[in-house]
Amino acid sequence: MGAQQREYKKRIKSAQGMKKIFKAQEMIAATRIAKAHARVLATTPYADAISQAIGAVAMHSTDFAHPFLEQDRAQTGRVAILLITSDRGMAGSYSPNAIREAEELGNSLRDEGKTVDMYIVGRKGDSYYRFRNRPSVKTWTPYKEEELALLGHEIAETLTEVLLSEDPAVHVDELYLVGTRFKSRFQQFARVSRLVPMGIVEAEDGGEKPTFPLYEFTPDAESVMGELIPRYVESRIVNTLMQSIASEHASRQRAMQTATDNAHTQIDKFTRLANTARQAEITQEITEIVGGADALSGSGRTER
Repeated sequence: MGAQQREYKKRIKSAQGMKKIFKAQEMIAATRIAKAHARVLATTPYADAISQAIGAVAMHSTDFAHPFLEQDRAQTGRVAILLITSDRGMAGSYSPNAIREAEELGNSLRDEGKTVDMYIVGRKGDSYYRFRNRPSVKTWTPYKEEELALLGHEIAETLTEVLLSEDPAVHVDELYLVGTRFKSRFQQFARVSRLVPMGIVEAEDGGEKPTFPLYEFTPDAESVMGELIPRYVESRIVNTLMQSIASEHASRQRAMQTATDNAHTQIDKFTRLANTARQAEITQEITEIVGGADALSGSGRTER
C-alpha cells in the first residue's frame, strides 16, 4: 500500500507542475492576442485598398500586360506554395490545419502535372517536410513576432524574384499562400489564396464585387501597376503573417486552457486514488490489530 501511495503522490506532483506550465502559457497567449489582433486591424485596410486599386487599374486598362496579371503567361509547370506555420508547439491544431491545407493543395497541383516548390515560414512546417525527406526551397525560421513586417518584405522579395525570373529552372508560374485567417478569439481557419497570376482582385473579406470609379493615370496605367503589384504581394503576405500569428495565440490559449483542465482532472483522480489507498492501508492495519487481539483472547493469554 505504501508503494501505491508514493506512486500516486509522484503523479500528483507531476500533474501539478504541468498545470502551472499550461496556465502560464495560457495567460501569456491571452495577453498577446489583443496586440496581435490590433496589428491585423492595422494592416488589413491597407492590403484591401491596394487590392481594390489593382482591380481598378486592371478593369479600366486593357492596353498593357503585367506578368502577374497574365493568365496565359509562359508555362514552366512549376508552382510555389508559401506555407505559414508556428515556430513553437503547444498551439493545438493551428500548424497541422495549415499543413493539411498545403498538402491537399500540393497533391491537387501534382495531379495536374505541375511541380510544387515549397517555401515555409515556421519550424513546425519545416520539421514536417524534413521528416518526410521533402525539404523546402527556402525556410524562414526562427522568426520574431515584432519583426513580421521585415519578414514579409524579405519573403515578398524572394518570391517576386522567382516569379519574374527568366531562368526556366527557377521561374514559377503561380504563387499560392497558405495561412490561417483570424476572425475572432474563438474562430480561426486555415485558408488557401492564389496571389499570382491575378485576375480582378478583390478585398480579403470578399463579399460583393466593388464598383470602381473611372481613373486617369499619370504617367500611365502600366507604370502605376508596376508600382502597385509588388506592394500588393508584400501587403498580402504581411497581412497573412499578422493573421496567422493572432490565430496562433488564440489557438494556444484554447489548447492550454484545455490542458490545464485535464491536468486538474488528473490531480483530482490521483488524489482520490491516493486517499483510497491510504484508507485501505489503515483498514488493513486495524484488521491486523483486531485479528491479533482475537487470537490472544482465544488462547487465554493476556498482555501485561
